[in-house]
Amino acid sequence: MNVPLYGRRLSYDPVQDFAPVSRVATGPNLLVVHPSVPARSVAALVALARARPGGLAYGSGGNGTSTHLAAEMFKAMAGVDLLHVPFRSTAPAATALAAGQVQVMFDTIISALPLVREGQVRALAVTASARLPALPELPAVAETLPGFEMGIWVGLFAPAGTPAAAIARIDAATRAALAMPGLQARLEGIGAQPFPAAGPEEFAAFLQAEIARWTQVVQAARITAD
Repeated sequence: MNVPLYGRRLSYDPVQDFAPVSRVATGPNLLVVHPSVPARSVAALVALARARPGGLAYGSGGNGTSTHLAAEMFKAMAGVDLLHVPFRSTAPAATALAAGQVQVMFDTIISALPLVREGQVRALAVTASARLPALPELPAVAETLPGFEMGIWVGLFAPAGTPAAAIARIDAATRAALAMPGLQARLEGIGAQPFPAAGPEEFAAFLQAEIARWTQVVQAARITAD
């Protein structure tokens, strides 16, 4: 996301300066709304937003954050107009959602789930490509908007020029660790899940695809990090 957001101001090149080693984990967000919003599904939310252009406000952790870009991608794919209300971080944005000051938010699972369980907000869907084993009752946004997928992912990188044999050893050890039930449980506890990996080459291709995808979102919505 930082590549299109910061351009030449970015102090590093994520493709040229690093050697991808292995994907590790991904943490999808939850699409949540204030209980006063009558929509109880993604389709109903889209219909409501289309009927009230600009009438629903969504909170984010600030311009250029993942919570901002997820909502902008949602707007583009659903063909709706939502009012963006940026906050200094996701915590005050979630507080504003619970208070009804904004109506919609794409929040992290670890932040949103306690509010959902307390009835302060209502969860409509997850932003993973499919339903999560830990939250099987929640549909994926992609079930209504095919192709919608958004999550914070974590991976291992080494300095550019690191010997391929060393990268292969670290990748193999990482994948072995991710297969351990104890680590999988720890990841689920923080709203994450193991990120299926197929080696450094696949991770490099994934990185290029992510840069292209978010460049399209940033440019289409004319987002800046300022």
